[in-house]
Amino acid sequence: MKATIAGSGLIGRSWAMVFARGGHEVALWDQDPAQVDRALAHIALTLPQMAEEGLIDEPDSVRRRIKGATTLGEALDGSGFVQENIVERAEPKQALFGEMERLASADCILSSSTSAIMPSIIFGELKSRSRCLVSHPLNPPHLAPIVELCGADFTSPEVLERTRVFMASCGMSPITVKREIEGFILNRLQLAVLNEAFRLISEDYVSAEDLDKTVKDGLALRWSFMGPIETIDLNAPEGVADYLKRYGPTIRRVGESQSAAKPWPDSIGEILDAGRRAVVSKGKLNDATAWRDRRLMALAAHKRLQEEKNPL
Repeated sequence: MKATIAGSGLIGRSWAMVFARGGHEVALWDQDPAQVDRALAHIALTLPQMAEEGLIDEPDSVRRRIKGATTLGEALDGSGFVQENIVERAEPKQALFGEMERLASADCILSSSTSAIMPSIIFGELKSRSRCLVSHPLNPPHLAPIVELCGADFTSPEVLERTRVFMASCGMSPITVKREIEGFILNRLQLAVLNEAFRLISEDYVSAEDLDKTVKDGLALRWSFMGPIETIDLNAPEGVADYLKRYGPTIRRVGESQSAAKPWPDSIGEILDAGRRAVVSKGKLNDATAWRDRRLMALAAHKRLQEEKNPL
């Protein structure tokens, strides 16, 4: 199947590698033609790195499946799946999907990478909205397999199932958001942690550096291969029900104090930025992103090896 990338920035170029490694032909399009060129150059550098970690075979073959398109019509010609990745605002997305509805074949699935906007807002005015949904990834999707599939009341169950099968065939780990909610599942969990982190730092319980250590050297070690429910299930002798009998009152009490906590101050941005820029200057942010991606590649390779050697 041919897949179309509409918007070829950080997320779009990553999706292109996901679909191409799944064996699909990919057309990259962007309103800025130079963005397509930058995406293709980045992909050419990234695929050999993934091959070094054992995450893909035959990077040259994967690369040849990805081609730039000069017009949206060319990108959509013969496509069965579209992944949109433009600016995170409803109006531009609505306008682009209106154009793609006109140009794409009737059975082509139209999907958005939005991280928070509900599908009923993006697709509600389209005539063929039953084929539309959100497929929200974690950045970068070619290294983080989770993808949240969220339709609206008008989204066809068949479209959701087709998308789930398609994403799984490309090496992704799809989940279904059963009802629309702003931020979906992943970001609501992430924002709950961030809100508490901002409060703890702004009220001087912990430094930003030590809070990061708490996550990366603590919670994240378990959470890299177990979810939070799996984690607590193994943290009491008789499982999750036993855990809640032991720690439920504490969880409720702390939760009440969190919901009643003062909002974090506007100055938190300056506080956090000063700390982070002391570690990574603005000029080194691209280098830090490349470092992150190589670490994610190594982690993905390690997880794959451990799943083969130590299955549950």
